[in-house]
Amino acid sequence: MLRELKDRTGLSLAQLADATTFSKSSWQRYLNGGSLPPRSAVVELCRLAGEPADRPLALLDIARTDRTSYDTEPATTEPPVPPVPPVPPGSPVGEGTGSPPETRPPDTVPTDTTASGTAPIDPAPADTAPAHPSPSPHRRTTVLTALASLLALALALALGGLVLLHLPTAHREQARPAPTPAASITGPLCRHRSCQGKDPLTTRCGAGPQTLAEHETATGAWVQIRYNPVCGASWARMWGAALGDRVEFRAGGTDGRLHGARVTNRTEADTYVHTLMSVVDLRTSLQACFVPAAGGPKECFGAVAGVTTAGTAP
Repeated sequence: MLRELKDRTGLSLAQLADATTFSKSSWQRYLNGGSLPPRSAVVELCRLAGEPADRPLALLDIARTDRTSYDTEPATTEPPVPPVPPVPPGSPVGEGTGSPPETRPPDTVPTDTTASGTAPIDPAPADTAPAHPSPSPHRRTTVLTALASLLALALALALGGLVLLHLPTAHREQARPAPTPAASITGPLCRHRSCQGKDPLTTRCGAGPQTLAEHETATGAWVQIRYNPVCGASWARMWGAALGDRVEFRAGGTDGRLHGARVTNRTEADTYVHTLMSVVDLRTSLQACFVPAAGGPKECFGAVAGVTTAGTAP
């Protein structure tokens, strides 16, 4: 399913890593089945592919359920139970003494006396121990645990089948669109004015953009000015920042609209944040600023749309 979504984006692994918050090696493991992807990775891939994330997320939950169902408790080895030695049949029980035997209760020794003495009549032979001792309670518990694990696995598979049956069909045969050129499937979802104020990732403008300029701040964070000539739009992104740090972006001088993004959680601090897009023309002046949360001066730098002064971002 992930490979199908990746093929729909038309992006290479390097471009996919550049357009998402996950590295190229991570996408390689997810696509090759080496490890299950996090839910956020599935959501980002669905956004780039222009597909709803409900069905892929449901399949991911089913895969995690199947994987955890195989983790069972290891069986324990029980020490052998020594057999109880049987009592030989016909053994004398208190012969010549008239007293009850030591190995039998007194109420099971009937005796008859004769006229010439008090010798008792031999009772019935004692019961022998069973040849096969009954299984121990611990062994029965282990068997019940294994049966419960198998039942849980069967239930998970049945529920997974029901989920798949009730999922909405992504593409129905009667509503299949007419074939279109590959560029319209893998290209950006907006052009020029329609890109104003939109997210570069969800519109696919973040796939393979140009880095016009970049700046390393005094705190060690990096800020870049990005530009996609097909979309006719530009934006700024920041990584290596601390919680509360903010990046601002403006196109067209002081009269241009200001977009900003702030680091609000640890995930954003470990990856990057980006602003919304501004529609630009060639030679439009662009400016990005870094505002540290710890205080200090604002650090700003500029670029011109269509003029590259920095290399491609990592």
